[in-house]
Amino acid sequence: MNWIQKLERKFGRYAIHNLMYYIIILYGIGFVISLVKPEFYYQYLSMDAGAILHGQIWRIVTFLMQPPSSSPIFMVFALYLYYMIGQHLEASWGAFRFNLYFFTGVLFHVIAAIIAYLITGISFPLGTGYLNLSLFFAFAAMYPDMEFLVFFILPIKVKWLAILDGVLFGYTILQAFLPAYSTGIMGLITKSNAIAAGVSILNFVIFYFLSRNFKVHSPKQIHRRRQFQRDIRNANVNPEAKAVGAKHRCSVCGRTEFDDPNLEFRYCSKCNGAYEYCQEHLFTHEHIK
Repeated sequence: MNWIQKLERKFGRYAIHNLMYYIIILYGIGFVISLVKPEFYYQYLSMDAGAILHGQIWRIVTFLMQPPSSSPIFMVFALYLYYMIGQHLEASWGAFRFNLYFFTGVLFHVIAAIIAYLITGISFPLGTGYLNLSLFFAFAAMYPDMEFLVFFILPIKVKWLAILDGVLFGYTILQAFLPAYSTGIMGLITKSNAIAAGVSILNFVIFYFLSRNFKVHSPKQIHRRRQFQRDIRNANVNPEAKAVGAKHRCSVCGRTEFDDPNLEFRYCSKCNGAYEYCQEHLFTHEHIK
């Protein structure tokens, strides 16, 4: 049993389910504040290590309200993407592991901001943009062959987009060491982004390489475990389906038409075999080769 499993057994009941839903609400509130009174966030809510050390501890949470964009159109797109990624990761890992990943990233941001302040005397305004981008690394590790339609036209696999994401992180960190970004407001913003990118990568590395839970909770492994459990139970979970004989069964969640008469089922043409999926998993499963 690894350290995450031990923590989950002890504290799993405290996990926040649908965490990304509440994070999206915080972003929405932050976006409204940015429209009504933009300076209010930076004066009272943003990450300010100096203010935190002087008693304004609510900033440890309220800095999460910084919206990913000031553009309404990009805001809607970003929130949908964050929500979709968060829901997929929580469905694959479970609520506790997703909570642990996200809040560990938040804790790393707070610690990094305080350490940087104690060393330099400067409060670096760290946001959550790179923390959210690090979620994409985790998503790519789980679903490397899933395709996104870039500009709603060009299909690109998630693993290639993750490589571009990594290049962005590397360039962001490199910028902090360039002379052109060493002073002034631009230098402060550049160094803040570099710190946020660095701790977000650290969070991903710790969670992935030390816990090694991504492989264990990959869609293929989940499918195999569920298939094994269904074989052991021999359909005892649903006596009606056993007695009458279900015509449709989702290869991911195992639900049949007896579980929900409104469920729709389709076969996937990209899977190697006759694998059928419900409407919730038809476009989100990893293709079986």
